Amino acid sequence: MARHRRGGLLVPWLLLLALLFATEVRAADINAGKTKVKMCAACHGLDGLSKVADAPNLAGNGELYLSRQLKAFRSGERKHPQMSVIAAGLSDDDIANVAAWYSAIQVSVELPQ
Repeated sequence: MARHRRGGLLVPWLLLLALLFATEVRAADINAGKTKVKMCAACHGLDGLSKVADAPNLAGNGELYLSRQLKAFRSGERKHPQMSVIAAGLSDDDIANVAAWYSAIQVSVELPQ
């Protein structure tokens, strides 16, 4: 009987976790991200392809990865002269939107012959 009760709690917890995840995913607005990345375009390009030698390509990177990196710059865990300053002014929503934009860009790769 005790095992049945424990199993009965699993479903509500899973539903709660799914709801929280779905809410976070829905919070990202690709169009808002496209607007926000205009300040990133000088280095990373609106298309996510780097315009300067020391800036990485962002197009096609995972949303979670991009969010984590921006939050690390914002918190000071990761440091870069420009990115630390830029990320300091980003809200969680801004970060989610920027990550959604760059991760939605489709990248094709061609291996050398």
